[in-house]
This record gives sequence, structure tokens and C-alpha cells, in this order.
Amino acid sequence: MATFVLVPGGWKGSWAYEAVTPLLERAGHTVHALTLTGLRPDDDDATVATATLDTHAGDVLRLLDRAHVTGATLVGHSYAGMVITAAANRAGGRITRLVHLDAFVPRDGESWWSSANPYFRDLIAAGAASTGYAVSPPGGGDPRRRPHPLASFLQAVRLTGAHARVPRREFVYCTGWAERTPFTELRTRLRADPGWRVHDLPTGHDAMREAPEAVAELMLDR
Repeated sequence: MATFVLVPGGWKGSWAYEAVTPLLERAGHTVHALTLTGLRPDDDDATVATATLDTHAGDVLRLLDRAHVTGATLVGHSYAGMVITAAANRAGGRITRLVHLDAFVPRDGESWWSSANPYFRDLIAAGAASTGYAVSPPGGGDPRRRPHPLASFLQAVRLTGAHARVPRREFVYCTGWAERTPFTELRTRLRADPGWRVHDLPTGHDAMREAPEAVAELMLDR
């Protein structure tokens, strides 16, 4: 049986996977869904202001340590593609599979900010204007969303190449929001890379909510 570590994207917590987690558990797998530092309801302003990409990668590594996990499948949605890449680079071979669920796949020196498109950079700049350190959630959406630490969007990832030795690496491209997605060029790049498997999913960006059964099926494809 597999051990899944599910990492949510911007503004979200472990609840983002609430429809997917029971489907994986029902199939007999162990599931850990994370809420990253600065996104927890009781985090104070200082915690939000100082949380970086390194902090979030550390959240994943601490979970692996606490639960004594080896052979983990890391799943990252959207921003969390940055997180699972950084964590896999530092995990010392404890990761056997990466699933980037409509998520960034950074190269060394890239950040969320440098990888995003103008639409999302404008959204982040506007959302951070009131505090300068926390990005307010975009309008609409789940009321459980929290302001997201700006520093984590801006920090460049530093990679040694260890992440590229994860045996199985997958990218899921959600096709239902073509007018705004920042991932079209990434999909083309990864399709040409024999080290990656690329899947298309006919949903909008929030695939876990729109099609949890399809998302779980992709994760369960061993």
C-alpha cells in the first residue's frame, strides 16, 4: 500500500483534499493531508510574514520524520508543486513518486513569481497591497481560505538535482481553464521529457473539488 502526502495550493489547507482523501483511504492507502505554515487558522501575523518556500518544504519533511514515512507519494496542487519539488530535493530518497496536480514544476532558481503568468502576478500584487506580507484570497471561493504568505510566492527554489532522481514523476494538466492557466508551456516541455508522464484532466483548476473521483483514480494508477 502507498503513503500519500497531499499538499494544498495557495490560500488552502488540508481541507482542499477532503473529497479525495476518503477515496484513497478506502483503497487501503495511508493519507496525510497537510496545512502549511502560515495557512493554519491560529497562525499569527509574524508566522505568516516569515513563512517561505523553505518553511513549507520543511513542513513536508517534518511530516515524513514524524510519521516515519519512506517510499512516499507527494501530491502538490498549484503553488504546492514548488513545495513538493523542494521537499523531494531534500528528502534523501524517501520519495518514490511526485504528482504535480495542475502545479508548477520549477527548475533551479525559479520561483512561483517567475513561473506564473501576468494574470496571477497581478492578482498576487493586488492581494498583498494591504499588508505587504500576506496575499488575500481572490474573490469568491471557499470561505476557509486564508491569506497566503507572500514570501513563499517570491522565494526562488534551490535544487541540487536530487529531486530528478525520484523514480516516478507525473504532471496533471487541467484543460478546463485554458484562458488563464500558466501551465500550457510547462505541459509541452514535460511531454517532451521522457522522465515525465503527463495526463490531461477535463476540469478547471480546482480539480479536487470538481472531479475528486478522477483525481483519486490518477493517484491510484500504480
